[in-house]
Amino acid sequence: MKSLDAKLAEIRRNPSARAFILADAKDADMAFGVRAPGPRQFLSSRGACAAQFSPEVWTRDEFGSRNLPEFLDIIREVTRQGLVDIMLMSASVNEQLAIKEGLFRQGHVTPAARANDTTDVWAVRHGSYTREPARPFRSATIDHIQCGKAECERGDGEFPGANLGLYSVTFVNDLEQDLATLQAFKEFRLEAEQKRFRYFLEVFDPNVASGVPPEKLGEFINDNIIRSLAGVTEAGRPLFLKIVYHGPRLMEELVQYDPNLVVGVLGGSAGTTYDAFKLIHDAQKHGARVALYGRKINNAEHQLAFIEMLRLITDGRLSPEEAVRAYHGVLQSLKIPPRLPLEQDLRLTDQAMSYGGNGRTSMEVRNNPLASLPAPASKPDASPAAGGKPSLPVTATGAPDFGAMTSVQHRAYDAERLKRKFG
Repeated sequence: MKSLDAKLAEIRRNPSARAFILADAKDADMAFGVRAPGPRQFLSSRGACAAQFSPEVWTRDEFGSRNLPEFLDIIREVTRQGLVDIMLMSASVNEQLAIKEGLFRQGHVTPAARANDTTDVWAVRHGSYTREPARPFRSATIDHIQCGKAECERGDGEFPGANLGLYSVTFVNDLEQDLATLQAFKEFRLEAEQKRFRYFLEVFDPNVASGVPPEKLGEFINDNIIRSLAGVTEAGRPLFLKIVYHGPRLMEELVQYDPNLVVGVLGGSAGTTYDAFKLIHDAQKHGARVALYGRKINNAEHQLAFIEMLRLITDGRLSPEEAVRAYHGVLQSLKIPPRLPLEQDLRLTDQAMSYGGNGRTSMEVRNNPLASLPAPASKPDASPAAGGKPSLPVTATGAPDFGAMTSVQHRAYDAERLKRKFG
């Protein structure tokens, strides 16, 4: 059983379970085009892939972005790391990795593909599409996602490709636009049910002026979600939601309304490392059970270490502040220059949460003792003669007893493990 299915079953059995679903959204080629693979600062362990550039025009380093082979190598590496539950891709990347290579046949990671690409994600260079009200559109078909061709054979219900998709809607508070959006969603739902295709529903904030005051936007989104799904029976419902995090009150409002509705958050633009870690921590604290991070992972200086920090946070083993410091420690051990100095990376910024958005404000985290103090060091209980290593609580089997560890002991354990793993 894939970890996604095991965790969904656990969450439905026990809504207070700690199970948390983490997805890496590597579907940016459906939005950004050539820039989608992200900056070349981080490459997989395989390194650079050959590319053709005319020296008199520019060099590979001047180009700045990874090419598609380098992007695919990172997806392979993240999948084999095994810390995410879902790998979200475009239909073409899904064909290469899932259908042709069989990357997901072993292991617990579930492949998924973006099932539609509404116009508000058409964030191409020099384009103005993201400034127009979102309109529904689908490049991929369900059959192409499932088996790579126009019509799948559905005898045994097994497909070589992904049998999970992301479908996105954007409500803009305009009757004609939102009616067209819901009509397209209805057609997709009916087809998905007939073809036994599972999906999760992404609900974007309006990508244009909607007339809804910013402080009321979360209420507008929550009501649209509940109203839109009220007429949908279980057979056509999404596995979970992917929405903008509008704060604790509105997250709890949505979660408590229907305990069977599994709610997840989207990551938005890159921001600081603390932005990413604080978001997943706070969303989980107030009821979210899924996080889908795209640019926050793809723009990280070291994607594998970044993902591991996300998992340590959702497992309750590191606070967001501790995770930022631990992540910078990994970068230092690998001699990778951080994008931001530690003190700046510990700042919280308010990010625009749309593909085309670039507005942001920055503020210092107030009353945050970790922002100005050196990372606390654990005091060794063992003597130097015994090797000088700290004594950590263990279970009867000799395994680390995480429940009995203090936060200092947690940091010491994880710092040593990460040093061994990435150092």
